[in-house]
Amino acid sequence: MKQSFHLRKPNGNKETLILFSCYFKNEQKQFVYSTRQSILPNNWDFRNNQPRNRGKDIAVNQKTISRSLNKYEDEFYLFQSRCEMSKTEFTSQILKQHLDQVFGNVSIKKTTFFEVYDRFTEERIKRKEWKKSTIKRYKNIKNLLTEFEKTKKYKLTFSKVNNTFYTEFIDFCYEDKNHYTNTFNRNLGLVKTFLFWALKKEYMYNRKFIDFKKPKRVLTREEALSFEDIKTLYNHNCEDPKLNKIKDVFIFQSLTGMRFGELKLINKRTVNSNDCVVLKEEKDSSKDTREIPLISISKAILLKYDYKLPLVSNQKQNDYIKEVLKEAGFTHEVEYSKTKGVEQEVFVKKFYERISTHTARRTFITIMRNKGIADKTIMSISGHKDIKTFNMYHQVNNDAKIHAVKSVFENF
Repeated sequence: MKQSFHLRKPNGNKETLILFSCYFKNEQKQFVYSTRQSILPNNWDFRNNQPRNRGKDIAVNQKTISRSLNKYEDEFYLFQSRCEMSKTEFTSQILKQHLDQVFGNVSIKKTTFFEVYDRFTEERIKRKEWKKSTIKRYKNIKNLLTEFEKTKKYKLTFSKVNNTFYTEFIDFCYEDKNHYTNTFNRNLGLVKTFLFWALKKEYMYNRKFIDFKKPKRVLTREEALSFEDIKTLYNHNCEDPKLNKIKDVFIFQSLTGMRFGELKLINKRTVNSNDCVVLKEEKDSSKDTREIPLISISKAILLKYDYKLPLVSNQKQNDYIKEVLKEAGFTHEVEYSKTKGVEQEVFVKKFYERISTHTARRTFITIMRNKGIADKTIMSISGHKDIKTFNMYHQVNNDAKIHAVKSVFENF
C-alpha cells in the first residue's frame, strides 16, 4: 500500500495543513490524517507531493517539515510490516490508533467537576459501600454545590478548589442556605471525602482542600422527657385513635432506646425467651447482634399490635408526635441556641415543637444515665460504640441538677 502527502487548501495564498493519506482497498476508504505541519502552497512541490527543496520558493523551515513528514512515512511502513508479521489485519482504525499514540495527536476531552462527582457516587453505589441514607446525602451535596455555582457565579473546577472557594462556600452555607455549624461540619466533610477520592484517582492534583478546616461540632441543647413525663404521656388517652398508635410507638422507643428505623425489624421471631428483642445492627453490619430488654409495658405494646408496631413514615411520626404531646399538655416554652461560626442565635419554642422520633432514643439514654446505669450497659442496648456520640444523647434535666446539688450541699 502506498501513501502520500497533500495540502488541505492547495489553491490558497496562506499557510495550509499538510495531510498524510493512503487508500484502504478492502474498506474502500481514503484515510486522511493531519501531520500538524503547515506550509505555503507556493513552497509545495505538487509533482512529488513534498516541500520544495530546490529553487527560490523553498520554505524557511523546509528541513524541519521534511523531517516530520519522513517520520510519518517511516511509521506507516514500519507499522504495516509489523501487522503483516503478526498476521494482524491492517485497517484504517488501527493505523489511526498507532499514529495517535506515536505522535500524540489525541483530542482530549476534559472531564468536568460534576462528571467526576457522578463517577465517584456511581462507584460507591455499585460497590455496595453506601446505605440509602448515605446515597441521599451525597445527592444533596451535589445539589448544594450546583446551587453554590449559580449563586456565587463560581465555576467549579478542580483547580479552583482553593482558599477562595473555601471562603465563598462558608459564606454561601451560612448566609444563603442558613446552615448552622453542625450542618456545615457534616457537609464539608462529605465534600472533602469526594475530593480525596478524586485526588487518589488522579482526576485532580490540587491538594489545597486538605487544609480546609471543619468547625468543631457544637453540642446543641435537645429535649428529653423525664421518667414522670413518660408516665404522664402513657396515661394520656388521645381523642384520635390514630394518635394513640403514634403515642404507643413513641413510648415503646422511649422504653427500649431503639432507632425509629429499627422498629420495622421487630416480629415474633425477634423476641427471645428472655423477653429481649434480638437485633442485628442496622446501621453497621460489622457490629454485633444486640439484645434489647422488654419491660411489662413495652411488651404489652407489642402484644397489643401482635408484634407488628403500627408504623408510619419517619416524617409523619415526627409531625404526629408533636400533636400528641401538645394534646397531653407539654406546651411550656424552652430555650435553645444554634451556632454559626462564632455567632450564636437563641430561639424559644414550645416544648412539643422540639420533639421528634429521635427524642425517644435520647429520653431512654438520659433516664438510664440519670438512674446511675453504667454507660457500657446502656451502650450495649442502644448500639453505640463511640462514647462521644453517645454523650450527645444525654440531656441533664433540671431535676437531675437540683438533686445533684442538694445531695452534696443540703447539709451545709
